[in-house]
Amino acid sequence: MTIAQLMQKIPGPDFPTAGFIYGMGGIKEAYETGRGLLTLRAKVVVETDERTERERLIVTEIPYQVNKAKLIEKIAELIQDDRIKGISDLRDESSDREGVRVVIELKRNEIPLVVLNNLYKHTQLETTFGVIMLALVNNRPEILNLKQILHHFLEHRREVVVRRTAFELRKAEERAHILEGLKIALDHLDAVIALIRRSQSPDEARTGLMREFGLTEIQANAILDMRLQRLTQLERTKLIEEYQDVLKQIEYLKSVLASESLVRSIIKNELTEIRETYKDDRRTQIVKEEAEISLEDLIAAEEVIVTISHFGYIKRNAVSLYRAQRRGGKGKIGMGIKDEDFVETLFAASTHDSLLFFTDAGKVYWLKVHEIPEASRSAKGKALVNLLALAGSEKVTATLPVKEFRGDRYIVMATKKGIIKKTELSAFSNPRQGGIIALGLEGGDKLIGVQLTDGQREILLGTRQGITIRFKEEEVRPMGRMAHGVKGITLEEGNEVIGMETITPDSTTSILTVTEGGYGKRTPVGEYRVQGRGGKGIISVKTTERNGLAVGFLQVRDDDQIMLMAAQGKVLRCKVDDIREIGRNTQGVRILDLDGEGDRVVAVARLAEAAEREDAISEDAPESRSD
Repeated sequence: MTIAQLMQKIPGPDFPTAGFIYGMGGIKEAYETGRGLLTLRAKVVVETDERTERERLIVTEIPYQVNKAKLIEKIAELIQDDRIKGISDLRDESSDREGVRVVIELKRNEIPLVVLNNLYKHTQLETTFGVIMLALVNNRPEILNLKQILHHFLEHRREVVVRRTAFELRKAEERAHILEGLKIALDHLDAVIALIRRSQSPDEARTGLMREFGLTEIQANAILDMRLQRLTQLERTKLIEEYQDVLKQIEYLKSVLASESLVRSIIKNELTEIRETYKDDRRTQIVKEEAEISLEDLIAAEEVIVTISHFGYIKRNAVSLYRAQRRGGKGKIGMGIKDEDFVETLFAASTHDSLLFFTDAGKVYWLKVHEIPEASRSAKGKALVNLLALAGSEKVTATLPVKEFRGDRYIVMATKKGIIKKTELSAFSNPRQGGIIALGLEGGDKLIGVQLTDGQREILLGTRQGITIRFKEEEVRPMGRMAHGVKGITLEEGNEVIGMETITPDSTTSILTVTEGGYGKRTPVGEYRVQGRGGKGIISVKTTERNGLAVGFLQVRDDDQIMLMAAQGKVLRCKVDDIREIGRNTQGVRILDLDGEGDRVVAVARLAEAAEREDAISEDAPESRSD
């Protein structure tokens, strides 16, 4: 076997204090060269205090040879010196043989991953352990790799078995020799007794036995030392049986010394017996790849509600915080925000899920759901710019929750210059701290829409001049991340795409278009015929001097609500079913009265609060939606 094959059976050291071995590199180096450096980490779990709604880090296993008292002292020192922030309390809740429990209380809204990484960096929650596989080989110290040390160990065991067997054979032969003499004495019992009785001394009796019966000195001594009770019939039978057993033992021991396979069998059986006697479950977990260790390994999977506001504040809450209510109830406050801000995205997700944040610069960033700060129900959350390593003036334009990066799912992206691109979801499965390019953009172009699809949908693009095109998703072939995409719509000069929606072929939703002048209209999806990709599209709303250019293009349902924002600060929230459905080639109806000349609608968004909160918190909720 090769060392790599041996490592499948012997994955690495197992320390009595458990914890993690972080990465396989050190183990592989030690097993291949005899020297290596292992990175050991404590096991830390995250708990939430239901009373204070604050999170805490619970240390339950520490690295090997780390003194718990000194570890706690070091953490306290770092807190005192303000080198580690975000910790409100530190205590040792267990000092017995049952295990370790060190509690690190976090301040409100602190992200456990950030605090934990600092603790790993500055304390012995993460340590290194040097391995040197040094052994005496033929009385000379040598550094051995895994295969060599196993070979020499087995050779040592072979030597032990052979020498032990030879020793046992010698003892058995010595016993057989004595038993042969006793058997001769029993066969000639009367003559032996008579000889002993007429002897003047033990030496004379010994000499006489050796002379008359051909015995050795050892056999003669054994006869003289024999107790009288051995002369009974029962004892004579036992002596003969013992002699026969010793002969069988001698035969077996000689066969062992003559057979290498029998020696190996004994070694195997003895090691198996040791394993069965002393085996227990592995304590130290080995994280094979260094990038794999994260809080996800330490946090239990649970469903949470994630909310994102229009101005980019994000937070998560436990689903249990929102008890199910009857339809028509008053609901609960889900996010405390400024009057002009509102919840734009809300969805249920697992703490192990990933969130993909796409920016207008064509990049994508990752964030695990458990890395989102958990805030109280009325808190506004934390700004996304403080959680993502955004570059320059990048702005997040879309957020997609992903449970697993399946090969049969796709991400469809649209830019303001009418470019459409489809990439397999699996291409985004390797997160990087600084983000990666999701699509290549030409100068002046921006990413304006992102949707997760199954490859069988239809795509609608809406433009600032009120033109809409509908085409089948299958017309867009999957491309790599660095590709620029293909033309989705042919734009006239001065026109640009403002929104993208994906629908199923039998969709019954409607398309809401809102213009700068405060006008809006709903048109059933069925009125937008399917065209070929790259066409000029058809009119969705007439953009005239009275109603202005389009600023919003949304797929809506009757029970949705929307929020309009004007340049001079006016904000309007209204129900979608208050806007009647009318034909495509119309200007729409007035939704918002603007304040004077120069004012205009600058943004429109569908609220997540109204329709989705009820879905997200009900016990039989359908899969949540997000814009």
